[in-house]
Amino acid sequence: MKKTVFIITALLFISFFTNAQEKEKKESRGAKIKALKIAFITEELNLNSKEAEKFWPIYNKYDDLLHQLERVEKHKLMFRIKEADGIDAISEKEATSIYEKNTNLDTQIYKTKMEFDKALIKVISHKKLLKLKITEREFVRNLMKKYRYKRDSKSKK
Repeated sequence: MKKTVFIITALLFISFFTNAQEKEKKESRGAKIKALKIAFITEELNLNSKEAEKFWPIYNKYDDLLHQLERVEKHKLMFRIKEADGIDAISEKEATSIYEKNTNLDTQIYKTKMEFDKALIKVISHKKLLKLKITEREFVRNLMKKYRYKRDSKSKK
């Protein structure tokens, strides 16, 4: 009996410890990506110190908000579908609810992006704003290429 309790306790502890490490890894990875993104944008936009001082607080505020809307909130909607065992398993009423929430999120995202542009245009030129949009896409594209390359090289081993 004591052995069984000890084994169960040990397994629970190991499981908890492993989950905590995975969460730490994920957070660490996110922080590394954010640091790389900041460095990439700073270099590409060639912001002077006055611009950078005003730019980064605005950028970080809207980047966090857009992340929340695009990744977290939309993910919740897709999780509802997945949790119900797919789109075919949900009712028309549930589909309508998810669709309306998704459409409202799209509208919120659009409005947030417009506010973001208006706030940034007070700090940087239109040319730099356009360059920022291109730079953000390039960053994501480069990140995906690196990820694919790493994944492909691991699968060949």
